[in-house]
Amino acid sequence: MARFRATRGRAGANWAIQRTGAFMKARIIAAALRIDRFLLLLVATVVIASILPARGDFADIASLVSDLAIALLFFLHGAKLSRQAIMAGIRAWPVHLLVLLATFVMFPIFGVVARQVADIWLDPNIGAGILLLCLMPSTVQSSIAFTSIAGGNVPAAVCSASASSTIGVFLTPLLVAMLMSGSGSGGLSLDSIYAIALQLLLPFAVGHLARPLLVRFLDRYKALVTKVDRGAILSVVYVAFSAAVVEGLWSRYAPSDLLWTLLICTVILGLALTTTTTVARLLGLKKEDEITVVFCGSKKSLASGVPIASALFPAAMVGPLILPLMLFHQIQLMACSVIAQRYATARAEAEAEPPASA
Repeated sequence: MARFRATRGRAGANWAIQRTGAFMKARIIAAALRIDRFLLLLVATVVIASILPARGDFADIASLVSDLAIALLFFLHGAKLSRQAIMAGIRAWPVHLLVLLATFVMFPIFGVVARQVADIWLDPNIGAGILLLCLMPSTVQSSIAFTSIAGGNVPAAVCSASASSTIGVFLTPLLVAMLMSGSGSGGLSLDSIYAIALQLLLPFAVGHLARPLLVRFLDRYKALVTKVDRGAILSVVYVAFSAAVVEGLWSRYAPSDLLWTLLICTVILGLALTTTTTVARLLGLKKEDEITVVFCGSKKSLASGVPIASALFPAAMVGPLILPLMLFHQIQLMACSVIAQRYATARAEAEAEPPASA
């Protein structure tokens, strides 16, 4: 009877594990098929800008509103940067170093190669946009969220993603000056430096200094802060695509250009995910740290990238330049949703397994 109960108990446990595995697989499929609602808003904004682009005085007003929205966005980014979170994760310096190398060394190499390939059959502005995508800092919110879902080192993810985002405000313009100047795609002029300092760095610094006064407000109204972030991005996208449409954007690009861009972005993301995973395992990092490197080192920030591009390039150029970044944004969300759930499933199955008998 005892043997029968033990067998029945093991069978019940196996059934529970299988059911849990089936449920997790269903969630993985749902995550893979889910389209980010913010992407739908971005697409809607591009459509509106294509049909009703800002012209004349309205374009000037929209541009001013967009500049103010960018300043507010970076003010909030500075205010949200927690010193406690940075200190909590700063001890995992190998993780931070790998994330920074992936973001600002590995990705730019991929971007230079991808641009050379894209320029063979695509418009040079799209190739430049693919390179610009690879020069952007890592995203913060989704990197931390996916690290948490997968069971990674969340304090290290907070530190790595925040450091990448902050350093990117300084380093991305320098990389643009090194890799994109003299190619007809812009560069780092005195006007660009002034715009970056006034629109991005100054609000960021003021926001961080004001954090002790705003931390309770930010914690209480997180949803409102997120809406302000996304509203600022949408305003920049509208102004950028309006200027590009007025200059004849859609008469220069065919649907096949978008498909090729989508393919190139997918390949870049696949290479980034494979490289970060392989390097983390070769270095013998713990699984928690590997997860952090994979999710923080393979992403690019739409929230920081669009304002930085707007500060660096003329409005008519920003539209086609940020197209690859917008596509990459959705691809990384879909791919990392699947990967995070697989990490979580593997961890759950490992924890459910009984310890091996001596």
